[in-house]
Amino acid sequence: MKFVDYYAVLGISPDADDKAVKVAYKKLARKYHPDVSKEPQAEDRFKEIGEAYEVIHNKEERAKYDVLRRNQQNRAQQQANYGSNYGSSQNHYQQGDPQTDQEFSDFVNSMFGGAGGFNHGGQSRAGGARAQKGQDVEIEFPVFLEETLVDTVKPIEFMLPQRDSSGRVSEVKKSLKVKIPAGSVNGERIRLKGQGGLGSANGPNGDLYLQIRLVPHPLFDVDGHNLNIVVPLAPWEAALGTKINLPTLAGKIQLTIPANSQSGQRLRIKGKGLMSKKAKGDLFAVIKIVNPASSDDVSKKLWQELAEKAHFDPRSNWSKS
Repeated sequence: MKFVDYYAVLGISPDADDKAVKVAYKKLARKYHPDVSKEPQAEDRFKEIGEAYEVIHNKEERAKYDVLRRNQQNRAQQQANYGSNYGSSQNHYQQGDPQTDQEFSDFVNSMFGGAGGFNHGGQSRAGGARAQKGQDVEIEFPVFLEETLVDTVKPIEFMLPQRDSSGRVSEVKKSLKVKIPAGSVNGERIRLKGQGGLGSANGPNGDLYLQIRLVPHPLFDVDGHNLNIVVPLAPWEAALGTKINLPTLAGKIQLTIPANSQSGQRLRIKGKGLMSKKAKGDLFAVIKIVNPASSDDVSKKLWQELAEKAHFDPRSNWSKS
């Protein structure tokens, strides 16, 4: 697996803080979300962005990744210096560094499933005559929020350890189609009996455990089985009330914004959240009043007239404290 610069994928600097990482991810995820994007290869790009975010927004995994990234940069620099000295290094770096790429492959597997994610609970013994169960395997399984609304069948590919007759261990790729039950939640485990490591001496195969990991959505924040979405409103929309097309996981609905709405006010849309085993969560539209970034002379005049006629002081309570 070739090394990928996750910072470049997200378009941020390596010293970007958590807020910058989240802002960059949301911006790109909104642009390339397969449900709305018209960009070429949007789904592949969306997955790449999601993978980068999963690593960079996690402090522990980001620290591991930064070590790999520095190693990769150092080796690339060494190769460049070597080529400069001997005049024969053209595009050495572009061919990738096998050692670093292998480290990166191991790192990604540990994050998203594969060799690094193996649970070594089931021991096998080379050449042993006693039947023994194969290794249980546990991997994270990314699932989009939309995929939890109904029963969904998804393909999955992962690597399994396999021991030959001489006891040498290698890995084989395995492909399955897995049913994700409606209402699956973050951290939930799905057991697939017999789909783990191969048993030895006629022992049973181990089991495969998929740990559901909900992929962050560019528009919705998850709160249990409820969802929150920020709804930007112009000041006049908040003051006069309006109707807007509000996105939900199952398509757009029309939402009535009442007059005199306030920033931070939450409007509940019943039954438009995530599925649960018993019922369905709600969607909360959180109002955020946004002023125009600039105003022309006519607009300024109208704002001035409003200020003079409204007699409104949003800080009037300060005098009572």
